[in-house]
Amino acid sequence: MAKMKFHVAVTEESLKGLNEHAKDERDREAAWIAERRRELLVPGMPRRAAAAVRRTIRADVARMRRTGEFGGNRDDIVARAVREELRARGLDRRWPKPPEGEVDAPGRRWGTPPSQPMGEGGYTARVSVNLPYSLGDTVRRASYWTSKAAIEALQEWADRWGDGIDVAMREAERDGIPAELALMAATGNLSAPQSALEIRDRLRQQVLTTGDLIRAAVDRVIDREQPELPDRT
Repeated sequence: MAKMKFHVAVTEESLKGLNEHAKDERDREAAWIAERRRELLVPGMPRRAAAAVRRTIRADVARMRRTGEFGGNRDDIVARAVREELRARGLDRRWPKPPEGEVDAPGRRWGTPPSQPMGEGGYTARVSVNLPYSLGDTVRRASYWTSKAAIEALQEWADRWGDGIDVAMREAERDGIPAELALMAATGNLSAPQSALEIRDRLRQQVLTTGDLIRAAVDRVIDREQPELPDRT
């Protein structure tokens, strides 16, 4: 199955919680497999019969992963939570394809600051997630079309008031523009009044990124209670 990779900034606490949950799921699955083998593999069993039992157990595990009785690996866990997050937001549907190149640019969407500052209490860790390609494509399309109107309004805001020094410096670094030139350009812009800054802040809150969706999915993973060991079937 084709995959789409996402690199997402998260808090240390979120990364730790996700990894602990994935380990718990591995241990829970391994314990169930070991118990089934103890029950079904008896001493002296013919080799062919033993192989059939192992195949049956592997098939049961695969089925239970598909139904969510077992979490699977970390990618499986996050993918399931991403689907839940899309459904909860009403975004789990077919989206038009964005214009060519619109979802391929690195970094955050145009005109938006980091969701949370780096440093203590911020996004000091990163997680890499491989989602099924169709799911990853839905995440990218949903974030693009959901944010389109706010992004265009932010562009108009920047044309009127300028991006501000923080955004200008990040854009300059990404585009290879000398920091001195970017700083001079930013400080030469008009100073936006408080009412305009409040409008910008409201628009920024309407921007949804792929990272926002995946971070919300990770939160779903670490907030849920540990399921019970599935009953034998």
